[in-house]
Amino acid sequence: MAENENGQERTEQATAKRIEDARRKGQIPRSRELNTMLMLVVSAATLIVYGQDMIEQLAELVRNALTIDRRVIFEPQGAIEMLHKAIAAGLRLLAPFFLITFAVAILASISLGGWSFSVEALAFKFEKLNPVAGLKRIFAWRGLMELAKSVAKFLLVGTVGAVLLWTYADHFVGFGYQSPRQALANAGQILAWSFFALSAVLIVVAVIDVPFQLWDHARNLRMTRQEVKDESKDTEGKPEVKSRVRQLQRELARRRMIEAVPEADVVITNPTHFAVALKYEEGRMRAPRLVAKGSDLLAGRIRAKASDHNVPIFSAPPLARAIYYSTELDQEIPAGLYLAVAQVLAYVYQLKAAGRYRREVPVPPTDLDVPPELYRDPAP
Repeated sequence: MAENENGQERTEQATAKRIEDARRKGQIPRSRELNTMLMLVVSAATLIVYGQDMIEQLAELVRNALTIDRRVIFEPQGAIEMLHKAIAAGLRLLAPFFLITFAVAILASISLGGWSFSVEALAFKFEKLNPVAGLKRIFAWRGLMELAKSVAKFLLVGTVGAVLLWTYADHFVGFGYQSPRQALANAGQILAWSFFALSAVLIVVAVIDVPFQLWDHARNLRMTRQEVKDESKDTEGKPEVKSRVRQLQRELARRRMIEAVPEADVVITNPTHFAVALKYEEGRMRAPRLVAKGSDLLAGRIRAKASDHNVPIFSAPPLARAIYYSTELDQEIPAGLYLAVAQVLAYVYQLKAAGRYRREVPVPPTDLDVPPELYRDPAP
């Protein structure tokens, strides 16, 4: 197990802060094998698609460049202009291939670990000149892995190269019986496909190297338990500061809860010790939802807010206590309280309709059914 300079084992996974700090220092997972493989495979595929046409155009360019008018030979300025035109034509011809290769090089480098630029990673470090540390790196996991990858690449590329030479041996001999133009085209096609095959073999190495780099990066960022505790203290601050933050968070939550009372359909009270505010939207909610609740002083604030905004207040001590203890904020009431709450909401709706249409005031429900398992006796 990896250890830090104090001899403590690094058994804990890296925290988000440690990962972010490492990224700022340029410590991110990278796989050179993945980068090399992607560049070679895409370059080979580009040559297969674009190579024959590019070779023909290059041959035409060389032929035109070597076909020089007699008058140009004796005019230095004309020869220079002809050279400039040949160079420009060659660059235009090779530009697509170079642009594709450049784009793949950029994308391949950020395919694992993402984009990161760190000035600290460019800084000179004297410990890198320490030969003892260098020997440790050579014989560490990373050094052994690099050796294994080099051997694997040698064996894979060598084997595939030998197979390709054996396969295309007859074609190479046949080039002598073909015209230069045809032999050049066939040779270019064989070279492009051989290049693609040799590059594709590196996929095996990349598939092994990528998981190793991710594992090695995570292993290097592991922390001791003491480091996790120290980081937690530095991040969260002193106990009194955390207590103050929690107090402010609770006050903010209460303030948001009080602001939700005007949207409630009814406030059910104890009548003085508890107050719960319910809201129900037919078609959008399966059951009434608790938008505010409180006891003692907080219950008084809920009742006052409800009175200021003409929210009906209904006194039902058993039901208020049952809802208070069984339901959390922004949750629907339990199924056992559906009937009792439905009676209260029906009375509230009838009360609003009576005031709007000058009807007879309905009789409030008195026998509300509260299941025994949800009933709470008042505190002694």
